[in-house]
Amino acid sequence: MKYLLVLAVVFIAIWFWRKGRQEELRSRPPPQPTRPAVGAPKEMVRCAHCGLHLPATDAVRDSAGRIYCSAAHRQAAEAQG
Repeated sequence: MKYLLVLAVVFIAIWFWRKGRQEELRSRPPPQPTRPAVGAPKEMVRCAHCGLHLPATDAVRDSAGRIYCSAAHRQAAEAQG
């Protein structure tokens, strides 16, 4: 009989603890979703050799003003003529 009484007290204590925990969770404001930081859009250009689109700030230009994605593509285009 005393084990039944101890078990009842334990269940009541757990019930009170869980009830208080649920009220605590309800009173909190929901977490706000965070958005990733987005920078300003960049001007995109196309490589004259392979057609790759890349930001204009990363592009390599030749003396004629053509745009390339890398120095290797600029040299390859100059070698072709």
